[in-house]
Amino acid sequence: MFFLDRSSAIGLQAQIRERVVSAILAGQAVPGARMPSTRKLAQYLDVSRITVTLAYQELASQGYLEVASRSGFRVAGDPPAIRLQTSSCTKSDSAIDWSSRLKPKFSIAKPIRKPLDWRRYRYPFVYGQTDPSLFDLSAWRDCARRALAREDFVLMAGDFAAADDPQLVNYICTRTLPSRGIRAKPDEILVTLGAQNALWLVTKLLLGPGMHVVCENPCHPDIYATLELSGARVTPIDVDREGLPPEALPKKLDAVFITPSHHSPTAATMPMTRRLQLLELAERKDFVIVEDDYEFEMSFLEPPSPALKSLDQSNRVLYVGSFSKSMFPGLRLGYLVAPAPVIREARALRALMLRHPPGHLQRTTAYFLALGHHDTIIHRMRKEYAKRHVIMANALRREGITIAGSADFGGTSFWLEGPEGLDTDLLACELQKQGVLIEPGSAFFPRDDGPCRYFRMGYSSIAADRIEEGVALTAAAIREMVS
Repeated sequence: MFFLDRSSAIGLQAQIRERVVSAILAGQAVPGARMPSTRKLAQYLDVSRITVTLAYQELASQGYLEVASRSGFRVAGDPPAIRLQTSSCTKSDSAIDWSSRLKPKFSIAKPIRKPLDWRRYRYPFVYGQTDPSLFDLSAWRDCARRALAREDFVLMAGDFAAADDPQLVNYICTRTLPSRGIRAKPDEILVTLGAQNALWLVTKLLLGPGMHVVCENPCHPDIYATLELSGARVTPIDVDREGLPPEALPKKLDAVFITPSHHSPTAATMPMTRRLQLLELAERKDFVIVEDDYEFEMSFLEPPSPALKSLDQSNRVLYVGSFSKSMFPGLRLGYLVAPAPVIREARALRALMLRHPPGHLQRTTAYFLALGHHDTIIHRMRKEYAKRHVIMANALRREGITIAGSADFGGTSFWLEGPEGLDTDLLACELQKQGVLIEPGSAFFPRDDGPCRYFRMGYSSIAADRIEEGVALTAAAIREMVS
């Protein structure tokens, strides 16, 4: 017999269907076996009889149950589930040395510490997560239903081959890119599974052994790992309060991966003089620039700087954008903007990996954007994050925590510097015991294995009324560790 979880978000009727199907799949309920009567099962589970009746009827319509004599139910003689005989013998440990056979090692990236259950912590200063209270879930559901209309469903249920949803591509062309000063044609755009997917595709197309690529230091560990795995020589260049200094670039190189509008993780913004200098050097030294332009939507202090791509006169900038930061991270939809020949090859490479991002997800997002829901959410987020930004900045200064970097236009985080001798990995562990989550900076310095005194605190996922207390607990823990 089974039990129901009344605290679950899954309805009781759905839970009953799930338990019965699981029993049939596991062979616990064999074909022809009589099911408990609706009255008895309802009494046992302490639910209404109609709940059990509707669950049984739905299972019968699906072919798992069939009506028996006197309106009872039994397990169908030929249920949809296919059960295979499993071997009774136990296999010994594999004799293959998989560690030596796996080449290359894709797990070289340092992980960013972020518990999956971060919502249960009282002070979650985690970056890249959203406050669900700011998202219009009912609007998203409406767009998902629209995407399931017959005409839309016929399109999305088919195999796109290597193509993308034309509605989503059209929105990116006419609304998203022009807001960054960029003009592009549909054949210059590729929809990707987030920005990281776009960066990986570009790396595979541009880099290889014998080539030289530059990235920022510190930088996102996934970007550095992707570049390292390309086989190219990787040179990290230290950033300052204005981002990557172009004069520090080596004489010969093939590509520069950069986050000029919002450096990750310091949030530094590259000024116009450096942007123009970088573009001039790219043309003179004949290298390509890959621009990861994320979180520009969170501009509540002042308008964001124009994208580097919008200033490009020689088509040397490949532009990567994402909807995951401005909507919700689990969306995993981004895009790559590049010359048509690059997009053609990137599309072919993507097709070999995953064909295309899910059609229903693309069409739902297209409706969400086109109907203005995205703009409404951005407006709501800017107002709320502006309030949290002020509260947190004041709290950090009051507690004596040094702000090493924050976006000039706004953003959703602060890059912080602790006192000499502080190990923020140890600090994060101690704070987690007190319900405070921060992000140690060590993951962003791939070639530095020593203790790191830098750390990041985001404010997109923490309620405004908990910021001051969380910052105070962080400051107290720092003082205790370095005293």
